Amino acid sequence: MEYVVLGRTGISVCKCGFGALPIQRISDAEAVKLIHKAYDHGINLFDTANFYTDSEHKIGLALASMDRNKVVLTTKTGASTPEVFWKQLEQSLRMMRTDVIDVYQFHNLKVCPTPGDGTGLYEAMLEAKQQGKIRFIGLTNHRLDTAWTSIHSGLYDCLQFPFSYLSSEQELDLVAGCRDANMGFIAMKALAGGLITNARAAYAFQRQHKNVVPIWGVQREHELDQFLDCLANPPELDDELLQVIEHDRQELDGEFCRGCGYCMPCPAGIEINNCARMSLLLRRSPSASHLTEAAQAKMRQIRKCRECGLCRQRCPYNLDTPELLKRNLEDYEQFLASWQK
Repeated sequence: MEYVVLGRTGISVCKCGFGALPIQRISDAEAVKLIHKAYDHGINLFDTANFYTDSEHKIGLALASMDRNKVVLTTKTGASTPEVFWKQLEQSLRMMRTDVIDVYQFHNLKVCPTPGDGTGLYEAMLEAKQQGKIRFIGLTNHRLDTAWTSIHSGLYDCLQFPFSYLSSEQELDLVAGCRDANMGFIAMKALAGGLITNARAAYAFQRQHKNVVPIWGVQREHELDQFLDCLANPPELDDELLQVIEHDRQELDGEFCRGCGYCMPCPAGIEINNCARMSLLLRRSPSASHLTEAAQAKMRQIRKCRECGLCRQRCPYNLDTPELLKRNLEDYEQFLASWQK
């Protein structure tokens, strides 16, 4: 079993983390089964967020029959005021049936909270730590400037940021920056929002970065099994997997939607986080589910785009989302016409 120490926290975690966003979409019983199986096979880091509807509740159900001392819980608050911060913290503790959160993270705020910035958010984090309700302070983000602010500030114990073999040199610099600052680095979107389909290649890449803990979003047992196999038989980054990575990098070069969903909700009702990357999804995953009547209706909703620009403003990757949606609709309709012949 491979372990990573989360920087100055001193917490040792399995190289595989459990990303609990997808368990929103399954039943309590299915979620508990998955979490228990992960725990029984050595996974000890479980990451969620107050924003992920009932994910914390499901973790709490599973935790009831697990050794809390062997589990590392990381969750997030998107609060913009101290009042909401305390409300969400108490809710997270209650939902997960625990007295303390190991790493409590600010969830994708536009700026990095610091003492004296007028928001009172960092001061609330410190107070929660003094009360023993959290152990360490973290930040999750999709913006490079905000991430670097957290590193340079010396105020944060962990950073969670998108990181996969599709990442650029800028993200690699962030990983090195966290290592040099003795900050933990938790890699979200290690499968690039589902665009990476080779689990062994994804895991082999992450193994090269000794201070990085990837969290894999898990919804189905066969998905979990792929990563448990990587834990049991760690893949080397050999020529075969390097070829997979190089092929994917060439195919996915340029602007593409990561599916993070921070552009949502759309005033026109467009499911942007899926529609804006449908061309890639069609080619990189079984297409039948993307071609149903319901899926077609969702794509046709793009025609109702109001060009309001809200999605463009919200995108942490500065994508021209309305243009991306149009291109995806055109490609989708061509693909659909060919498929129906």
